[in-house]
Amino acid sequence: SIGAVVVSVGSTPSAMAQAYPSRPVTLVVPFAAGGGTDSIARDLAKLMADRLGQPVVVDNRGGAGGAVGAETVARAKADGHTLLFATSTFVTHAAITPRLPYDILENFAPVAMLGRGPLLLVASRQSGVRTLGELIALGKTRTEGLNYCSAGEGSINHLAGELLRQKTGLAMTHVPFKGSGPATLELLAGRVDLFVATVPTILQHVQDGKLPVLAVTGAKRSPLFPDVPTMAQAGLGGFEVTTWWGVLAPARTPSVVVERLHQVIHEASASPAIQGRLQREGAEPLQMTAANFGKVLSQELTSWRSIVASTQLKQR
Repeated sequence: SIGAVVVSVGSTPSAMAQAYPSRPVTLVVPFAAGGGTDSIARDLAKLMADRLGQPVVVDNRGGAGGAVGAETVARAKADGHTLLFATSTFVTHAAITPRLPYDILENFAPVAMLGRGPLLLVASRQSGVRTLGELIALGKTRTEGLNYCSAGEGSINHLAGELLRQKTGLAMTHVPFKGSGPATLELLAGRVDLFVATVPTILQHVQDGKLPVLAVTGAKRSPLFPDVPTMAQAGLGGFEVTTWWGVLAPARTPSVVVERLHQVIHEASASPAIQGRLQREGAEPLQMTAANFGKVLSQELTSWRSIVASTQLKQR
C-alpha cells in the first residue's frame, strides 16, 4: 500500500538524521553551575544549538560524584535528545564505585571528545614548599604526614592524589569536599597541604601568586606555565594524569543520530570560542572518532581500577 511505502521511506537512516532533533536537546552537566566544566558545556551548547536548529538546554545535576547526572542520561530515551557532558571523573568515579546504577561502557554511546589537559600539583603557601622535592622532604619530616583535598570521593583529584601517595610512599590523608570550589578555599586558607587540581579550578589563584605550582601532570610542560616541570622532570616518573571533556548519549541511540551529533560537536569544538577556551585553560582541543573515544573510556577504566586495587582504596 501507499502507506507502507511512505513508512518505509520515512524511517530510512537519512530521513531519521534529517528529522533529528525534533525538539530541544538537553545537555546534562553532572556538576553544579558556575564551575569550569559548566562554562565549557554552556559554550558548546550555544554552538550546537546554532547547528542543530533547536535549543540546547544545559541541565545541571550535581551530586554523588557525577552519578546523579550520569544516571539521568543512562535512563533517558535513546533518541539523542538527552546527552551527558562528561569529564574524566565519569571514569574515576566508576573505578572506585563498583555499585553504580549504570555501567559506563554498557549504558552509554560515546559521541565526541572535545579536549584534554593536564592537572596541576599545587601546595598551600603555608606549607612553605615550592618544588616536588621540597614537598617530599616535608612529608618525610611530618609524623602526621600530609593531607590533600579533592572535589569529592572518586574525583580525578582524589585518584591523582592516591597515585601520588603510592608513587612517593608518603603518609597522605585524603580530605574530600563537595566540589572543587570549597576544596580550593581550604587550600588557600592553609588547612590542607596539597591539591592535584584541574587548570580551570586553580588558574586564577596561581596567576595571582596565591598558590605555588610544583608540577604539571601531563607528558609535556604546559604553555601556560613554561617554567613548571612535568612530574617526570621533577623526579617522579610514571605519573601522567590528564582530564578530558566529552559528550555521551544513552546506549542504543541510533548510529545516524550519534553521527549527526558527532559532526555537530566536531564543528562546534573546532570553533575559535571552544578552541580558545580550552587553550586558555591549558588544554589541547582534540578531534577523535566516537569509536576511539569508547576505547579511551575502556582503557582509562582498566588503569584507574588497577590503581584503586593497588592502593587498597575502600570500594563502596
